[in-house]
Amino acid sequence: MVNRKELNPESSPRAAFGALVRSSREERGWTQDELADATEYSSTHISAIETSRKPPTLRFSRSIDRALGTGDQFERKFREVKQGVLLEGFPEYLGYEARAAEIRVFEIGIIPGLLQTQEYARVLTASAVQRGAITPEQAAERIRVLEDRQKAVARQRPPMVFVTMDESCIRRLVGGPDVMDRQLEHLVEFSRMPNTVIQVAPFDIGERRTLSRPVNLLTLADRSVMYYAESQAQGHLEREGSAVVDMLTEYHQLQAEALSQAASVALISQLRKGTP
Repeated sequence: MVNRKELNPESSPRAAFGALVRSSREERGWTQDELADATEYSSTHISAIETSRKPPTLRFSRSIDRALGTGDQFERKFREVKQGVLLEGFPEYLGYEARAAEIRVFEIGIIPGLLQTQEYARVLTASAVQRGAITPEQAAERIRVLEDRQKAVARQRPPMVFVTMDESCIRRLVGGPDVMDRQLEHLVEFSRMPNTVIQVAPFDIGERRTLSRPVNLLTLADRSVMYYAESQAQGHLEREGSAVVDMLTEYHQLQAEALSQAASVALISQLRKGTP
């Protein structure tokens, strides 16, 4: 039997892939032997993938998709592993985000991914390609991941989504005036949804801005809370302990200092009209 302690989805994209194989297999009620029977791989090979002792291959990923009836889910996850488009910790976060009851986001400098238009997102990825930071293939994969995230949030029973943006997010011109105007229009439309709240943390709150880096907080159906934050090179998912409570407290304090949704939408509308 696989030692569950060996599985650490936060450790790397490869580990997250293995954890997803196991969770999907167990949701089906299959053993490793039964999954092996449905593919051309041995149970030993599947165990090695699940515990990240072996890297997945494209053929393996497609075989798992066929066996479990998951469309191209594992093929896409394989490409994330191979191309390295996601920071460590983020693949696991995405799994929780897709079924969260509440999502809280704080962003600095750019519009949060869940609220980005396709135009805006493609400008950002194209710029990263031009700088040599990512390949065109990685850029395309980032867009696909973003599309999947936005579809998951727009599910039949959508989560409550609280978004607090630093004022720099709406003032930083990305893609030129037309792209930015459509992006700001999308923010206004998003704010009208019954399950969303948008607030802008204005520059003049100064030192009262409690968070200094982007943070995502999730509340799951069982009311457990976790947060995800990134450095330049790595993401980190925290699921328990005082750190989660402290982060949630700081987020609530930030919301209290930020503009109300009505005032935030008014500011966004002023920017669309060219009012400073």
